[in-house]
Amino acid sequence: MKALLVYPEFPDTYWSFRYALSFEGKKSAFPPLGLLTISAMLPDSWQRRLVDMNLRPLSVADIKWADVVLASAMLVQKDSLRRVVALCKAHGKRVVVGGPYVTSGAKQLPEADHIFLGEAETTLPEFVRDFERGNARRIYQAAARPPLSATPVPDFHLAELRYYTAMPVQYSRGCPFQCEFCDIIEIYGRVPRTKSNEQILAELDVLLQAGWRGSVFIVDDNFIGNKPNVKRLLPELAEWSERHGHPFSFLTEASVNLAGDDELLDGMRRAGFRRVFLGIETPVAESLKEAQKGQNLRGDLLESVKKIQSYGMEVMGGFIVGFDHDPDDIFERQINFIRESAIPLAMVGLLTALPDTQLWRRLEREGRLLAESTGNNTDCSLNFVPKMDAARLVDGYKSILRTIYSPSEYYQRALDCLKRVAQMAPEPRQGGLVSDALTLARIVLALGMRDPKRSEFWRYLSKVLIEHQGKFAQAMRLAAMGYHFRKLTEVYCQ
Repeated sequence: MKALLVYPEFPDTYWSFRYALSFEGKKSAFPPLGLLTISAMLPDSWQRRLVDMNLRPLSVADIKWADVVLASAMLVQKDSLRRVVALCKAHGKRVVVGGPYVTSGAKQLPEADHIFLGEAETTLPEFVRDFERGNARRIYQAAARPPLSATPVPDFHLAELRYYTAMPVQYSRGCPFQCEFCDIIEIYGRVPRTKSNEQILAELDVLLQAGWRGSVFIVDDNFIGNKPNVKRLLPELAEWSERHGHPFSFLTEASVNLAGDDELLDGMRRAGFRRVFLGIETPVAESLKEAQKGQNLRGDLLESVKKIQSYGMEVMGGFIVGFDHDPDDIFERQINFIRESAIPLAMVGLLTALPDTQLWRRLEREGRLLAESTGNNTDCSLNFVPKMDAARLVDGYKSILRTIYSPSEYYQRALDCLKRVAQMAPEPRQGGLVSDALTLARIVLALGMRDPKRSEFWRYLSKVLIEHQGKFAQAMRLAAMGYHFRKLTEVYCQ
């Protein structure tokens, strides 16, 4: 049996990092972990191929090779997913679809032969048995959320590692909080399930043996959702890193209450965590209460960010405008908070109602839903009727982006971040000195010579060389990311 695993294309968004990745000669941030995990669940006798359409197009030759096509997608990939299904069906192939978009929102995929709802650890073996017997059902619905002990080591060997900037691993699923707009608690539940320490270290062993060096993204939506288990993992992760010469640096997502746990912070620092994404959302307390994000109300948000930065971790932040309780000056307040927090990578989005979330259900009851979300919360589209005038909300949102990603604002935040984030050992990198030199040359050529705002780059670079020589690589990475955000802002905020 020949199984073709297809990952649909992402549109060009702030999350694609396209302009920044091009400096490193990369094509995508990381490979599709879900499909690599699905591959590892298939019978050993099955042949497998992976086509990540963010690296290259899906070809007719790929489709003709396969006996069955398996595709997974997030909401933002829905249009590409539908094209994939239609193309494969046009060539007479059986198509299997699953993943977050299908599970939480896709009601109309009539072309797909088989649809997976929920996590696949229990249902995929059932499907394989039925498929080989010729009586596979159309819908496979997971009856319960499986323990992650049933999850195998992903088939990382299927991915073309050289084209990615980071490798993904998953430690846990689920989050204990109840944010109204969040679909994670709907898909994975509010009781975080974790893999064993042995499972995670086995996955790192496979990446090490595959020759990977550099960033590893622990993709959990809240890495610290199960604090006791994380605290048992971190010492073993630190020991593993020490034993292998620190081949990886780690980044992840966490809730803001990380700042209140010195044991966790110290454990993450020792294990080699360099970046953490926080769902800050808004500095407005009433909007946080509306969103049921009580964990962000337990302490001072600015001080929480500074505390995490002091442990050597760069903070990336998610911010939202469009809450019912947002005051008239919300746009200025968001800009000021982002400026004062020294968060260079501030991902600001318009509130969007994702399918089957608490927010979706409330707005539906109130008659305020307009359409299915695009899945891209930075494209200036609204899928509900906001309390603030819609045109003013979108204009204010654009003003935030134009401000925070203007070169002077962004470079100053990057310098402030470099000052606040405690010095750590140099990060491991994929590639050698030649690769690093080429990356630097591309950055200097684009930002220092071709960019109309190049004078800002040279001022930034001079301050880096004077004040932060030991963080030069980090400073150049931040410059590249800022260029990406500015280029997309020019597109979205005309």
